[in-house]
Amino acid sequence: MEKPLEQLIQEFFEYLEVEKNCSKLTIRDYRLYLSRFTKWYSPISKSVEKLTLDDVRRFRLYLAHFTDAHGLTLKRVTQNYYVIALRSFLRWLIKNDYKTLAPEKIDLPKTESRSLKFLDRDQVQRLLNAPEISIPQGMRDKAILETLFSTGLRVSELVKLNRDQINLERREFGVIGKGGRARVVFLSTDAAEWIKRYLVNREDDFKPLFIRYSGKVDELKEGEKMRLSVRTVQRILEKYVKKMKIPVKATPHTMRHSFATDLLIAGADLRSVQEMLGHKNISTTQIYTHVTNKQLKEVHEAFHGRGR
Repeated sequence: MEKPLEQLIQEFFEYLEVEKNCSKLTIRDYRLYLSRFTKWYSPISKSVEKLTLDDVRRFRLYLAHFTDAHGLTLKRVTQNYYVIALRSFLRWLIKNDYKTLAPEKIDLPKTESRSLKFLDRDQVQRLLNAPEISIPQGMRDKAILETLFSTGLRVSELVKLNRDQINLERREFGVIGKGGRARVVFLSTDAAEWIKRYLVNREDDFKPLFIRYSGKVDELKEGEKMRLSVRTVQRILEKYVKKMKIPVKATPHTMRHSFATDLLIAGADLRSVQEMLGHKNISTTQIYTHVTNKQLKEVHEAFHGRGR
């Protein structure tokens, strides 16, 4: 007897969590996408075996015309996420010997490339000099900014750091990134020095590397409740970008982009940058090449009429 669609989707979520080690955020998003698909598809059929390309086409049409309670529509890229989630679910079904539509039959339309936001060297330096290091919060913020630019860490990886995992002498440490992939991260001399100065001024034994200075103090020895949140780090960046009047709406991920472009402009090879960023596929890293291709710039300068 064929299992109900809802049960199959729940088993798929368990697979994502246990075997694929996907983040809670990824599973939350997939739950949203597939629950909306189920709500749309259930009145048509309860069986995954009967799913057709025409059903998928009509679901995509439904997404294209969808408006929420506030009258907002779904962006093209968001519509694609629904289809990506559906294809992943179908791939899992086939892997587990369920008969259903082959996911490779579902094409994804091309979307417009998003512009890559990054800071140039001067803007990075201005941002790094923005914190007031005479106060604890400023010293912490200085260490955070230096660490982000030095390592290219995702903000979710940054806030998970603990004091005892950072080797300031060797200026390196390990992190577990997206999909449970481990990588080694390297600190610049400046970043290591600012982290050291920040820690010397700490008067606590809390485990988290970066802690908050406002609100109720955590009485527990580990101090887990003192750990900075992702949103707090985002606000820290916003504050200093505004303070220094930097004309880019920079986020922690902008610092990651800036780290990658800085390496590539200086001549680092793409594979090495891929490793340092923790990208699974080099195609993800290749988004940086169009802004860092020195050879193309040299060709332009040598042969463009206005430059000769």
